[in-house]
Amino acid sequence: MNPRDLSSHTVYRAGRGIEETARELGVDPDDLIKLSSNENAIGPSPKAVEAIREHAERIHAYPKASHADLVERLADRWDVDPAQIWPANGGDGAMDALSRAMLDPGQAALVPDPDFTYHSMSARYHHGEVHTYPLVADDGFHQSPDRVLDGYDGERIVYLTSPHNPTGSQVSLDEIEAIADRTDEETLVVVDEAYNEFADRPSAVELVRQRDDVAVIRTFSKAYGLAGLRLGYAITPTEWADAYERINTPFSASELACRAGLAALDDEEHIQKIRDLVEWSREYYQDNLDARTYESGGNFVLAEVGDATRVAQESKERGVIVRDCSSFGLPEHVRITCGTRAETKTAVETINEVLDS
Repeated sequence: MNPRDLSSHTVYRAGRGIEETARELGVDPDDLIKLSSNENAIGPSPKAVEAIREHAERIHAYPKASHADLVERLADRWDVDPAQIWPANGGDGAMDALSRAMLDPGQAALVPDPDFTYHSMSARYHHGEVHTYPLVADDGFHQSPDRVLDGYDGERIVYLTSPHNPTGSQVSLDEIEAIADRTDEETLVVVDEAYNEFADRPSAVELVRQRDDVAVIRTFSKAYGLAGLRLGYAITPTEWADAYERINTPFSASELACRAGLAALDDEEHIQKIRDLVEWSREYYQDNLDARTYESGGNFVLAEVGDATRVAQESKERGVIVRDCSSFGLPEHVRITCGTRAETKTAVETINEVLDS
């Protein structure tokens, strides 16, 4: 007895946690700085933590009310109909929902290369094919309309990521609209905005309100610091938003995740604090790393360091964990998350020492 043929499926390999790395190196976890997974450097919203404690004794019940409350809050926040909000188990779950709703077997998604792995994984999980359009360092890994459309051949879904992971590049609303205008009527342009709270750009939700061929993915993992709870959502066009009820798994967002999300939405002080820190950290990396860095709209920077595997390994041995981007097809680059001020300074000092060795 075997599963179906999964040989074409890519394995998602998350960055190793501090505890795993500490065991590998034989050190105390407190002696390590993890800057490899783009997590929130100041942690979750205190209001979210309090909401989890307050509702912990209610987890024997299904999250019907909290799910509905979160949908209403997000719909009000984005000025859309509640049916357009598709809560999910992280932004990844929102991608799965869109794949289930959009892809018939054999239909394709067009994704950037390099890219966050799960865009293509989700398409393949749902019996879709994956095509790519290349991003190049010479133009800052820009997802320009010409570059995207050069690779376009009638795919059912076109993925844009703004800010892009792992490069940090951004796509303007005019560029997104130009891409949507020049693709087929039955093509959905999906804009992954996991990092958009850190960017100086409006959300593509503006286009979702106007069109029936653009959707947006958002997450609570990054700016809100709720990565461990797995909470995200899609914002879809009005015309087919009711498809969610036909393809959604039962209660795909948990009680505690919904309650924490509701509380985090109210904590503007926390969001502004992490935005300010990220802005400072990105600038510090760009000004002080002895390596080329790229303009970033996310809570990370991409640095060109030569042998990324060596730099990541030797930095880890000195106590700083960064992401070797060889798995993204960028073997000369590492991605460095924006840490606290102390962590950022230590990371710069450590990486520069490795580069000089």
